[in-house]
Amino acid sequence: MSEITFTVPGPPKGKARARTVHTGGRTFSYTPEGTVLYENLVKTCFYQTGVHPFDADEELRANITAYYPIAKSTSKKKRQQMLAGLIRPTKKPDNVIKSILDALNKVAYHDDTQIVSLSVEKFYSDSPRVEVAISSI
Repeated sequence: MSEITFTVPGPPKGKARARTVHTGGRTFSYTPEGTVLYENLVKTCFYQTGVHPFDADEELRANITAYYPIAKSTSKKKRQQMLAGLIRPTKKPDNVIKSILDALNKVAYHDDTQIVSLSVEKFYSDSPRVEVAISSI
């Protein structure tokens, strides 16, 4: 069983909805720049591992752990509880999974339909990041 692990630095970012524009009788859709930049960061972090993508016929397990920043205005007591994992993030973005998995399509694996097991956890941290582990089953 092979496994790929890597870390995406910075606050987790959810995938934004595609925008549709109507101009001059034509309609086109585009992905917001922030989403494109974040997905490119995810791809770069994967490429830095130097490992080859999984084969198209492999069933995969993905574990995603998102570490969110703590607001500066948070009290010391609440901050300690957050860092200890007693208080966990329940706020948006909740679609971090989609931005990570979509970014890795045709990069780490042929298609995200290969992922048959998915685990996601959210925590607070002084060093916001997303830790990704993908393994064959």
